[in-house]
Amino acid sequence: MFLRHRLVLAGCLLVLSFPVWASPVQTYDFGAPAPAAKATRTVEIVMGDMSFTPKALEIKAGETVRFVLINKGQLLHEFNLGDAAMHAAHQQEMLKMQQSGMLTPTTMKSTSMDHGSMPGMDHGASMQHNDPNSVLVEPGKTAELTWTFNKAGNLEFACNIPGHYQAGMVGKLTVSQ
Repeated sequence: MFLRHRLVLAGCLLVLSFPVWASPVQTYDFGAPAPAAKATRTVEIVMGDMSFTPKALEIKAGETVRFVLINKGQLLHEFNLGDAAMHAAHQQEMLKMQQSGMLTPTTMKSTSMDHGSMPGMDHGASMQHNDPNSVLVEPGKTAELTWTFNKAGNLEFACNIPGHYQAGMVGKLTVSQ
């Protein structure tokens, strides 16, 4: 009995000595993800190579939109909701993923990758490309993202794969009262 208590204590101490590598929960002041069933509107967006159609969207605060994303291009593309500063930060993460070989022109090699060894990454030991405001769409595929916009403002929808935003793969999203 004495030995069993020592083993349990030792196990607890061992578990507590390892750091927890959970990423912080990301929150967005412009809204939140929502189930597709809650959508009040569906918007189809066609992704070409270095373009979105349509190039601009108007949405009302409080509206829940189901985005249907169709990649008709030959390259992997991303649909990401945010402001210019958020996109700039995410572009740096995507560049590191590309440099590591995890992101190729047509696919993402793995759903998760170890950022612990990458300088400048603040996501702990691992990160998945599973931000609720973002989805990757492979060539010829369709994906969806549903979002409730909770306040008025000017946002962008963009592809942050290295070079795509700079080549014009960005659209304006205006949320009005």
